[in-house]
Amino acid sequence: MDRDCNRHIKKALKFARALTVLADDGEEFSDDNGCVLLYSVVRDCAYKIRSEAEREKEAHQTKGKWE
Repeated sequence: MDRDCNRHIKKALKFARALTVLADDGEEFSDDNGCVLLYSVVRDCAYKIRSEAEREKEAHQTKGKWE
C-alpha cells in the first residue's frame, strides 16, 4: 500500500513538472492576453500540486514510509 501511495506522489510531482513546462512553452508563444492568463493558471496549479506532493513526500519520509 505504501509503495502505491509513494508511486502516486511521484506521479503528481512529474505531472506538476510537465504542467510547468507546458506553461513555459505556452507563454512563450502566446499572442494574446487570454493565452497568457491560461498559462498563468496552469503554472499556478502546477505550483499547488507540487507543494502538496512535496508536503506528503516529507510526511511519508518522516514516518519511514518512503523508500
